[in-house]
Amino acid sequence: MRLRLFYPIAILFLVAYFFYRLVSFLQIFFEHTGISITQQEIKIAHATIPDSRPQYIPKIIHNVFHDWKNQSMPADWKKNRQNCIDLNPDWEHKLWSEEESRVFIEEHYHWFLRAYDGYEHRVQRIDALRYFLLRNYGGIYLDLDNGCLESLEPLLYYPIFTTDGGRGALSNNILGSYPHHPFWKLLTESLIPYDHNYLFPYVTISYASGQWFETAIWDKYHHSIGGQANGEENLENLLYRIMMDDRPGAEPWIFFTQERGGSWNNWDNRMFLWIGDHLALDIMVGVSCIGLLLWCFKQCARSCIRKCPVQKDCSKVRSVEFFA
Repeated sequence: MRLRLFYPIAILFLVAYFFYRLVSFLQIFFEHTGISITQQEIKIAHATIPDSRPQYIPKIIHNVFHDWKNQSMPADWKKNRQNCIDLNPDWEHKLWSEEESRVFIEEHYHWFLRAYDGYEHRVQRIDALRYFLLRNYGGIYLDLDNGCLESLEPLLYYPIFTTDGGRGALSNNILGSYPHHPFWKLLTESLIPYDHNYLFPYVTISYASGQWFETAIWDKYHHSIGGQANGEENLENLLYRIMMDDRPGAEPWIFFTQERGGSWNNWDNRMFLWIGDHLALDIMVGVSCIGLLLWCFKQCARSCIRKCPVQKDCSKVRSVEFFA
């Protein structure tokens, strides 16, 4: 009797665990933790000169260019970077090459070097590098397809921020923080546990090191600090999401531009971008498919029981009565 019950209970346990993991994963595409703030609100808050608020972020802008194709930096990316230099002349502007990036990881985070070298997709090294740079130096990280429209000084008064496109996961193309913020410690030390091949290149890049991964750890960190983020004495614990929605009717972008990107496009990018834009439909289809599979399993179980001619021959299928 116990053996008969083992298999259906084990199957139920696996199904329950699958649903738990699925729900946990899907949460990264919906409402996010942290304080949502528009670029207009940031500009208004800085309008009083001099700004009396504490300044957290050092004046450093990090860009990364790994020359995978033995080509020089595209002209539009050069223009983006130069605009940021011109608008922030008293800042340190650091452009990290592929060689410099590896040396930095080897010298400061040697424990991660093996994972860094072992990434299947090169863009994952850039993903990981940006997190370690902000952990070590602080400052503002910008993808090269993002430029500057104004001085970034108003952003220095927020302890840590990421960008939020208003749909799906958070973005990791623009990040800012003071050095050694505990969020970066949690995030960088979570890279190895998340380093798996998820079959599809887009999923592997996004969930092992990219924006899905960042979103999952962002929410995990926020929940871990709980009420510690409340009160004037805990301002450094506050996490900010700068809204950068590019859809018609959204708040205008004040500090940043968005140019041609796609340096890490793979064959499955368009498919998953379409899925991301139709989440409600995706969930309905997914739930319907799961329901159909469970119904088919139940029908097969009943059919096996009805066709079993002799009682003793039914011992192997009797356990499926649990589902009937």
